[in-house]
Amino acid sequence: MNQDKIYDIAIVGGGIVGVATLYQMQLKFSHLKILLIEKEDHLAAHQTGNNSGVIHSGLYYKPGSQKAITCVRGRRALVKFSKEYNIDHEVCGKVVVATEEAQLPFMEKIFANGLANDTEDIEKITGDQVREIEPFCNSIGGIRVGCTGIINYVQATDRMAELALAIQPESKVSLEDAFIHANHEGGVSSIKTEKTSYKAKHMIYCGGLQSDRLAKDDGVDLDMQIVGFRGDYYELNDQGKHKVKHLIYPVPNPAFPFLGVHFTRMTDGEIECGPNAVFTFKREGYGKTDFDLKDTMDALGYIGTWKLFAKHWKFGLDEYKRAFSKRLFLERLQELIPSLTMDDIRTGRAGVRAMALGPDGEMIEDFKIEYKNNSIHVLNAPSPAATACLAIGEDIATMAQERFNLH
Repeated sequence: MNQDKIYDIAIVGGGIVGVATLYQMQLKFSHLKILLIEKEDHLAAHQTGNNSGVIHSGLYYKPGSQKAITCVRGRRALVKFSKEYNIDHEVCGKVVVATEEAQLPFMEKIFANGLANDTEDIEKITGDQVREIEPFCNSIGGIRVGCTGIINYVQATDRMAELALAIQPESKVSLEDAFIHANHEGGVSSIKTEKTSYKAKHMIYCGGLQSDRLAKDDGVDLDMQIVGFRGDYYELNDQGKHKVKHLIYPVPNPAFPFLGVHFTRMTDGEIECGPNAVFTFKREGYGKTDFDLKDTMDALGYIGTWKLFAKHWKFGLDEYKRAFSKRLFLERLQELIPSLTMDDIRTGRAGVRAMALGPDGEMIEDFKIEYKNNSIHVLNAPSPAATACLAIGEDIATMAQERFNLH
């Protein structure tokens, strides 16, 4: 360690929220020396690099919530950023489709949410109009969402880091450098990592799947815990790709805390189908049989996990069956595209999402960012956090200015 160097800010976590925070902090305070610590050998290694690559519109979120406000604001900023810095992206639009009468009331609700959230270029359309956009789609009506897009989030994350370091060359991104602990004393944090040690005046934690553990280590009194859920994807083979033009989403089931399987055309031309949502026995485990004892004991030792299971056991059982059955996964996909066959799909990748659960088993719906001593903790930043990253980073920079008395 360089004993003389004290960073103004240390950020723990190199996903897109951590890196967008670095970028926005350097835009706002170009003189500050900021350290970003990431345990993997590249940025955006977990939730950012393994999500569906969608620029979300802001349609689903409760009006007035941080998710709603930052998604719309962040989406516009992200599209502008992507145009300016040549990030692979396309504002291609999507359709949210109802396949049965029982879904229509909730479709009306999310359309009303979209209007309340100032989501532009949305309209209700008939089943015939859905098929003009997506000819192979089964639908009795839907919502056309013109402002939804697709993006390469890893590329965006890397570019933000490059730009931030260009603003302040004395800042640093340290990869393969797992954070262990920070000890706060005399207005300075002594930071220990697996590689070395650092000093910083203030800390910002953007730990994603590890956010609750980082907060506990910093003495934050939590009313939640992170529980991991893996999402498996399939991909369309070349013979099936013509059946999906853009993005196709179902009307989400309000009784289940996930959006349901959908079709996404990616920036590289591939088309993904999924994800499902199954409890994972390893927070950063992307294989169906991955296991970590500490992660499993933490999750199954938490009352909120069992209350979630009790409320949603039927859904959970169905999701698990589909995780191990291509035929059952196909049946769910056929609800949207009836002509899909087993030969049209192949096994794809997987991602793990950090679900913040309260002790009552309820998912914490909104973003959750808290301040303690000389630290800011991003405790809950699920989807649409990647879409909203620039807005979240800007909000954290404002919070840091106030809490850390930055000039």
